[in-house]
Amino acid sequence: MTDFFDSWPTDVFYERQIVVLFEKRFYHWITTSALHELSAERKINTDLVELTGPVKIRFYWSKGNRYWKRQAEKIRQVVLRFSGSDFTTALGHHGEMMFDAALARKGFLPTAFNVNEYAGKKWLATSENLDRIYERDGIAYGAEIKNTLDYIPENELKNKIRMCQTVGLVPLFIMRFAPKSYIFEIYKAGGFSLIFERQSYPYGNRSLAKQVQDLLRMPVDCPKAVEDGHIQRFLKWHLMKVAAKQTPPPFKGYMKSFMLSVSYSIPWVNLFLIHTLKMALRPKRGQARDEPVPFFSERHA
Repeated sequence: MTDFFDSWPTDVFYERQIVVLFEKRFYHWITTSALHELSAERKINTDLVELTGPVKIRFYWSKGNRYWKRQAEKIRQVVLRFSGSDFTTALGHHGEMMFDAALARKGFLPTAFNVNEYAGKKWLATSENLDRIYERDGIAYGAEIKNTLDYIPENELKNKIRMCQTVGLVPLFIMRFAPKSYIFEIYKAGGFSLIFERQSYPYGNRSLAKQVQDLLRMPVDCPKAVEDGHIQRFLKWHLMKVAAKQTPPPFKGYMKSFMLSVSYSIPWVNLFLIHTLKMALRPKRGQARDEPVPFFSERHA
C-alpha cells in the first residue's frame, strides 16, 4: 500500500476509490484496515471532509504532497454528483431494467417484482424483498441486482439466500463485484453469481462516467446494453443445470440400464440354461442311458 502512494506522490484519493482500485487483490475491508493502520502510523496523510450534510468523505495522500486541498475539492465535487440520493436510486432502477432486457433476450422472463413469496410460500423472518423472479425451463430464480461500487451487505446476502431456500427459488445474485467468500456462499446454496464489474450509469450520463473514469480511475460506464458475455456465462450454467435435472443420478441410471439389458437378455438366458441342462443330462460314452447322471462331479462335491 505504501508503494501505491509512492507511485502517485502528487495525487489525492478518497477511501472508497482506493478500496475499489485494489478489489481484485484484496477484500474491501482489508484495504480499509490497511489505510487506517498506515494513517495511524503517520506513513500517509488523511483528512475527513464534509461531503453533504452529515455525510463525510475521507481523503488520503502521500506525505510529500503539500498542495492536496484543491485536488481533494475537485474530487469531492465529482463524488457529490454521483452519490446523491436521486442518482443512486436511478442507478438501482437502471441496473434492474438493463438486466431485465438482457435476460429476457435469452428467454429468462421476469415473473415477479419486489417479492418475498413464491408458489404459496412466504418469507416472514425480515421485511426484505427480492428484486425479481426470473423463470425459464421450469427453473425459477430469486434475483438480487446490485449496481453499486460497494459489496452487498453480508447480512443482506445471507438473508436473501435463506429467503430463496425458504420459498423454493434458486439464488441469483447480479452484482458489480463481490468477494470470493460471498461467491462461495452463493455456490453452496446452489445459486449463481453474475459479476459484471463495471457500474452502469443511466442514459444521458456518459460525460459524468468519463469524468469518473479519467479523474478517479473507477470502473464505471454508460453502455447501451449489458455485455452479451455476462449473460452467456449464466445461460451456459443454466443449461447445465437443466441437463443435470433431466439426467438421472448415476446409480439410478446404471440400475435402469442394467434392468433393461437384463429384460432384453432373459430369453437368451433361458435358452442357455436349457442347453446347459440338456448337456448335463446327456449320458457319457459307454454309460447306460438309465444310469442316473449327477449334476455335480466329484471335483465339485
